[in-house]
Amino acid sequence: MTISAVSTRWVTIPTIRMDDPEAPTKLKDVCENIGFFYLEGHGLEPDEIDDVFEQSRQLFALSQAEKEALSDKIMSRGYTNMQEETLDPAVQTEGDTKEGYYIGKEIPITDPKYDPKKLRGPNQWPDSDILPNFRAVMEGYHNRATKIAFRLVQLLAMSLGLEETYFDKDFEEPVATLRLLHYDKRQSEPEKGVYACGAHSDYGIATLLLTDECPGLQILHNEEWIDVPPRPHSFVVNLGDMLQVWTNGKYKSTLHRVLTTSDYERYSIPFFFDPVFETVVECLPTCTDERNPPKYFPTTAGQHLVSKYEETHADFAPEN
Repeated sequence: MTISAVSTRWVTIPTIRMDDPEAPTKLKDVCENIGFFYLEGHGLEPDEIDDVFEQSRQLFALSQAEKEALSDKIMSRGYTNMQEETLDPAVQTEGDTKEGYYIGKEIPITDPKYDPKKLRGPNQWPDSDILPNFRAVMEGYHNRATKIAFRLVQLLAMSLGLEETYFDKDFEEPVATLRLLHYDKRQSEPEKGVYACGAHSDYGIATLLLTDECPGLQILHNEEWIDVPPRPHSFVVNLGDMLQVWTNGKYKSTLHRVLTTSDYERYSIPFFFDPVFETVVECLPTCTDERNPPKYFPTTAGQHLVSKYEETHADFAPEN
């Protein structure tokens, strides 16, 4: 990624309502042209969303030692240090000025499905004496977000002219990862390679992002960086690399980044929704013909995800 110029232009980001009967048709247009949209009509109450942000703030307010004790480098779960992740290494001179916390589907070590090689295992939870409500709030939200993302995938299938249930089998046991992010109160300096979050596309199918009231998110549209205004209690959705491969580039996996000023700390909560680890991701038959052959090599969801973690996370050490 070599585009690093700063943009300050605002454009209208489309809004899709999940309860709109015309949602698949509207999704088709949005996905082919920009790959980013607000998602409303999702059924989450504002209080539910506010609780997740409050627990996130409490987590990042813990001492550094307490946070670092909550890290699983093999599974990429739990705490990740400030600047541990570098999402645009070709441009960045240091890591993203943010710290994070990963939460996946809870799978105990005693469960037959436990498999660290496939990122299936337990989460890292703070002691209940320190954060008594954290686990319940996060597991509740993870369950709700999984159902919303699953429905979104069905709407995406219909937008492609496929059966509503076309992708269902690929998401029976999804790699669904909730991430809490806390951005440092530090001025981003793109001209010096300092970013709150470097330019990147997401790895999977779709990301459901919750943001606080602080600006900073930008998308690359028509070779220009466009500001995405914060809209608390609505999701900002962006499509990922795997969906771009599945659709042969018809649906866009849009580059995005975060720039911050020294005026505030910023919190955001992305939920990454990816297929079953073993799912083969290759061009859909409906997205290719003699004049439009497949543009991408087939991969598996797990292979793509792990390779991206290895590229961007300094502390990620998966089992072989």
